[in-house]
Amino acid sequence: MGNRLSKLYTKTGDSGTTGLGDGSRTEKVSPRLCAIGEIDELNCTLGLLIAANIPESMQTILIDIQHDLFDLGGELSIPGSSFVKSKAVEKIEAMIDAYNTDLPPLKEFVLPGGCAAAAAAHFSRAVCRRAERAILVLHSSEAVNAESIKFINRLSDLLFVVARTTARLDDVGEILWRRT
Repeated sequence: MGNRLSKLYTKTGDSGTTGLGDGSRTEKVSPRLCAIGEIDELNCTLGLLIAANIPESMQTILIDIQHDLFDLGGELSIPGSSFVKSKAVEKIEAMIDAYNTDLPPLKEFVLPGGCAAAAAAHFSRAVCRRAERAILVLHSSEAVNAESIKFINRLSDLLFVVARTTARLDDVGEILWRRT
């Protein structure tokens, strides 16, 4: 593979458009670009979570998901493509089941916070939900791969379970909502 970025600034986006993976151009404020941007931000928040004090096995899983998010971003940048497959959804579901096994049932809502890793996971979960909404906005006007929609939905569930798991690994534990 040749150099992907031989020049960092091209000036082609100065008018408010950007190139897609299929060679077409679109407005930088289009639903497609907004969804791509949300996926990029989500991937960045996963990087922060991975950099937190989490078990190595969890880091490995999240790095694998970062690769899946790059696939999703690529899929969104090429209208009509489908890079995310059911295997990615099944993998996340298996991770949720594995981590959730040791967690006690919830009787109250969990506040975002606790230890730094749990807070980072909750932040990633919230960004993931926003990315899901952006993808659904795009899907309301253009077809989006159904597996990608499932993937992003399951990922937010996984991040909630990761937040609960990391909070329990820390002495602080989970912070539950107090009814007033």
